[in-house]
Amino acid sequence: MVKPFLKAYYQVKPLIPRRLQIALRRAVARVKLRIHSDVWPIDERAGIPPKNWKAWPGGKRFAFLLTHDVDKEVGQERCRHLAVLEQELGFTGSYNFVPERYPVREELRNYLTEKGFEVGVHGLNHDGKYYNTYRIFKERSYKINQYMKDWDSVGFRSPSMLHNLGWIHGLNIKYDSSTFDTDPFQPQPDGMRTIFPFWVSAGRGEEGYVELPYTLPQDFTLYILLRQRNIDTWKRKLDWIVSKGGMALLLVHPDYINTGKGRNGNEEYPLKFYGDFLRYVQKAYRGEYYHVLPKDLARFWKENSLTPL
Repeated sequence: MVKPFLKAYYQVKPLIPRRLQIALRRAVARVKLRIHSDVWPIDERAGIPPKNWKAWPGGKRFAFLLTHDVDKEVGQERCRHLAVLEQELGFTGSYNFVPERYPVREELRNYLTEKGFEVGVHGLNHDGKYYNTYRIFKERSYKINQYMKDWDSVGFRSPSMLHNLGWIHGLNIKYDSSTFDTDPFQPQPDGMRTIFPFWVSAGRGEEGYVELPYTLPQDFTLYILLRQRNIDTWKRKLDWIVSKGGMALLLVHPDYINTGKGRNGNEEYPLKFYGDFLRYVQKAYRGEYYHVLPKDLARFWKENSLTPL
């Protein structure tokens, strides 16, 4: 259940000008950065593998996954720029859309799937009320499941990374990715303390889903809230995950990437940062990463009956 202060925040949030929201969040983020420096961006406790863990397919050192949340219409405009860059560098990933916040373009979804990418559902809208009550979640789950079916999707991520892993069983999914190993900057900051996927059982035989927590810091946190101007944090965290043989799962928002040549807006960072990080992965760890779509990694995890921590 979402805490009362979060419910109140999402009630008044639409009344607060966006620039003021970002300014306040930046101030809070600076404080949290100092307070939680012992567990962010690296929480050493998260590096412990599952009890019966053996290895990634093909003897790869670590898993590397790319995911994208397209929060607004402007994000749709930029998806192709990211997809082209990823393809040029030999990568693929998932793009998650918010079906009732903006008209999701069928031609874009088709383009992505035809190019080998995956399409997922990112809630219905972005109002932060999904887990206020079970009744609200249940009502929305019917529509979410319909979009999952219409889009032939098997993966889900909640807006704002809010989550209730028990309630999510109500969705017809193979995997969820609404959690993280460590992220004190999130509204619901309860990290899973693992850089590995884990199985969330429904308690009925083999029913359940695979949870894929993101394990690399969000781009929004690094470049919009903390205003970092390099990829050092991404590189540092990736190198640590590799040393532990875990899953490096990145969440990037097309909405916040400046894909043009003009100045960055108040909520933008240059596409170069993302490209530079992908090139770093490619150069530093060529041939050492298990790189697949999230749905494929979820299938691998379930088929191997890997036990959660």
